[in-house]
Amino acid sequence: MKAENNTQISEFLLLGLSKKPELQLFIFGLFLTMYAITVLGNSLLILATIFDSHLHTPMYFFLTNLSFADIGFTSTTVPKMLLNIQVQSEVITFEGCIAQMSFALFFAGVADFLLTVMAYDRFVAICHPLSYMGIMNPHLCGLLALISWILSALHSLSHGMTVSHLSFCMDLEIPHFFCELYQVIRLACSDTYVYDTVMYFVTFLLAGGPLVGILYSYSQIVLAVRGISSAQGKYKAFSTCASHLSVVSLFYGTTLGVYLSSSGSHSSNAHAAASVMYAMVTPMLNPFIYSLRNKDLKGALKKLMLTAVNSQLY
Repeated sequence: MKAENNTQISEFLLLGLSKKPELQLFIFGLFLTMYAITVLGNSLLILATIFDSHLHTPMYFFLTNLSFADIGFTSTTVPKMLLNIQVQSEVITFEGCIAQMSFALFFAGVADFLLTVMAYDRFVAICHPLSYMGIMNPHLCGLLALISWILSALHSLSHGMTVSHLSFCMDLEIPHFFCELYQVIRLACSDTYVYDTVMYFVTFLLAGGPLVGILYSYSQIVLAVRGISSAQGKYKAFSTCASHLSVVSLFYGTTLGVYLSSSGSHSSNAHAAASVMYAMVTPMLNPFIYSLRNKDLKGALKKLMLTAVNSQLY
């Protein structure tokens, strides 16, 4: 097949989740609703954390960063899909596709690193409670968050620059609702063996490394909790980890589920539909998971809502 140089490519086609006209309106309404809930829920969590001094702790600092990453990820992928449905077009420019792919990788990477940092925070809180404030000081928390953002930026930038220099074939249809790295690479006509090898190795390090860190932190937490004599003490210790464990399970469960299932299936539509779980459902549920079991956060949200209502009345 004759390759076309990437400098001549002006656009890709995002095929979305379905080409059936009768489903377009349903998909548009569903994604618009989920996007609105995601932005509103995470924004309220951020505002509640900022305005309530009782929530100025390491855990909520990292949670605020996670909410920013969730908003960024969905804002990178969903609005373009909604626009394409609205104007009945599948087109995304070459530059827009590379940018969307890079930002999606960036915010997903930030979320991955932050979940690891939050696991370390829980490890210190339970295994070294007397030294917690000394270890998790503002300087270290800021440094850990900054490293998460910088590493993710370098990772996404390297992929974006590499993909932008590939040559692509005439078939530029992406069977997805956003420019996912794996789907874009499949369209390349140039030899990507070396890049694929490096990509999978780096992905293994950046995804597997944080997962190992999370598993190690919780293995130490389990050992520490087993040493607590009272059942009430054990329940209190585990309850502080319940929300984070739920988010970690949702994040890794949906992501690994999508890629493991797609590796054994040739259905691109099934892969795109399954990707909705980690691209939309997980960022939407995160603020609810953290707020439903957290009295302090629910109290802060109530204060924020009352303040907003009173400001409108007066």
